[in-house]
Amino acid sequence: MSLQSATVATLPWVEAELNYLAPTSERPRTYTYDPPPGEPRTTVVNQPRRLQIADARPILSELSLDEEGFGLVQHRSAVRDFYDDAEVERVYYPEAEQLLKQATGAHRVHIFDHTVRRRVPGGEDRRSGAHRQPVPRVHVDHTEKSGPQRVHDLLPDEADRLLRGRVQIINLWRPIRGPLRDAPLAVCDARTVQPEQLVPSDLVYQHRVGETYSVTFDPEHRWYYVPNMSVDEVLLLKCYESRTDVPARFAPHTAFTDPTTPPDAPPRESIELRALVFHTT
Repeated sequence: MSLQSATVATLPWVEAELNYLAPTSERPRTYTYDPPPGEPRTTVVNQPRRLQIADARPILSELSLDEEGFGLVQHRSAVRDFYDDAEVERVYYPEAEQLLKQATGAHRVHIFDHTVRRRVPGGEDRRSGAHRQPVPRVHVDHTEKSGPQRVHDLLPDEADRLLRGRVQIINLWRPIRGPLRDAPLAVCDARTVQPEQLVPSDLVYQHRVGETYSVTFDPEHRWYYVPNMSVDEVLLLKCYESRTDVPARFAPHTAFTDPTTPPDAPPRESIELRALVFHTT
C-alpha cells in the first residue's frame, strides 16, 4: 500500500539536522583506517540541513520494503550478549535468516557481516577493539555496482547463477538497549530520491575498496524514524535491489540528534546485520 500525502502530513514530527553531501566535482573517499601520510581521513564535506523527520509508528502497517524501502518487524532474539561475536553468529545469524525469509518471501538468505555500535559521548573512539560510532551522515551502504560485486566476493562459485534472479541487500538494525532515545536512525522514503542524488563514494579498507552512496539534498526527500525502539523491534533497510521496476531500490539513512532526547538518556547501543537476499523470481 502506498502512503498518501494527506496521511503523511498528519504525522507527529521532530526537526533535526541531517548531514548531506555538499556538491562536489571529485569522487568522495573515506578511509576506514588511519590514512597514508598527507591524506585526509575523508574528502566528504557535509552540508547540514534542518528537516522534519516524521514519526513512522502510526503508519508502520502501510510501509513496505518495495515501496518506501524500509519497515519494522517484531522479533525477540535468544541472544544473551550482542557484544559476543561468536554468540551473534551462532544464534542471531540463523534467527535473522528466518526473519528475512518470512518478511520478504526469499528462498535463500546469506548473512555476511554485522556491526555493533556504542556511541561514545564526545566523538569517535579509535582505540583497538573500540565499538563503531553511529554514522551521522546520509548514505546508502551499497550501490548499483557494489551490490552485485558483494555476491561475487562472497559466493564466487554461484554468483553468475544467483545474479540472474532477484537479489537484494537488506540491513537489519535493532537496539541492544532500549527504549532507544539517543541517536536514533532516520530513513528516507526511497521513492522521493532521484538517481542523480546518489553519489558513488569510495570506502577504503586495508585490503579492498568498497563503494557506497553519499546523498545530495533535495527538499522533496521525505524522512521518517521510529521513536523509542525496543530491543524486540528490528528495522529493515533496503540497501540494494536488482530489480529496476521496484519503486524502492536504495533507502538512504542516517543517525541524527533527536531534540526530544532527555539529557540523561543512555548513549545509543545497536547492532546492524547485513544480508544478501535471493529470490527465485
